[in-house]
Amino acid sequence: MKFRRTLLGLAAAATALGLFSTGAMAQAAYKPEYKMSLVLGPPTPWGQAGKIWADIVKERTQGRINIKLYPGVSLIQGDQTREFSALRQGVIDMAVGSTINWSPQVKQLNLFSMPFLMPDYAAIDALTQGDVGKDMFKTLEKAGVVPLAWGENGYRELTNSKKPIKSPADMKGMKIRVVGSPIYSDMFTALGANPTQMSWADAQPALASGAVDGQENPLFLFTVLKMHTVGQKFVTAWGYVADPLVFVVNKEIWASWTPADQAIVRQAAIDAGKQEISIARKGLVEADKPVFKDIAAMGVTVTQLTPAERDVFVKATRPVYDKWKSTVGADLVAKAEKAIAARQK
Repeated sequence: MKFRRTLLGLAAAATALGLFSTGAMAQAAYKPEYKMSLVLGPPTPWGQAGKIWADIVKERTQGRINIKLYPGVSLIQGDQTREFSALRQGVIDMAVGSTINWSPQVKQLNLFSMPFLMPDYAAIDALTQGDVGKDMFKTLEKAGVVPLAWGENGYRELTNSKKPIKSPADMKGMKIRVVGSPIYSDMFTALGANPTQMSWADAQPALASGAVDGQENPLFLFTVLKMHTVGQKFVTAWGYVADPLVFVVNKEIWASWTPADQAIVRQAAIDAGKQEISIARKGLVEADKPVFKDIAAMGVTVTQLTPAERDVFVKATRPVYDKWKSTVGADLVAKAEKAIAARQK
């Protein structure tokens, strides 16, 4: 009996030791620093998303998870379309990434780049905060990352150095820098422009030299980067696509954290996403749109399309919409259209 008790005692001690060792190993497995990739750093809303997330995580984990920001996609030699692959491979630990930049690897993300699908912010919210957003997260999980929350890069508006653009005819032959996703080349070709794919790092000197006439990006970038100084004297607000951002973690990194820390990181991403979305929309949701006034004060001509003028662009890009429906997934597109039609404006 005594021998049996001794064995049980040894077994219990071994179990306790084993549990302790596992916990200690898990704690020891934490990196001193985690690398977060961002295309843009602060003070842009995108960069703010990463900073807010990193700060909240550090505070709530009491420094157990320390995140360093790597803006300008510096971890992947400035090629933003390689970010998702690098994240999946473990070159990058975490990211706040663009649905556009990741769409070459995850075709369903092209949904958000379907021309004129989302007419207003309520339409974006109907997708990201509803069943479509949940479907996207499942797709991203299958693709090899852990998605946690949505952020926002904003509506992409058109700028150029030549003239006001009010119709597709005004864009004929114009050289426009676009991101490295094929749907953008299709859209601008359909509108009669000459799209040129290049990274943002290459785009700035191309605009300054006049090698490229224009580009499309959220308007906060216009003011932060002072695009009027690189010849961009005309802005057309057409709201043709919006670019949601996604807060994600590499799968192996995620698995190395305790469930308690995983919960902290997830909630921190949700909280940071909400804050960042309100930063990204500042000056654009108000009726008088103060951002347009700020840009006009730089000596830039701002053109806001009438519904009839916008409709001409919608019709011109409809063949692109129809072509990409099958790539994205007809069922997913139909689900998105239904959610937008039922949105609360």
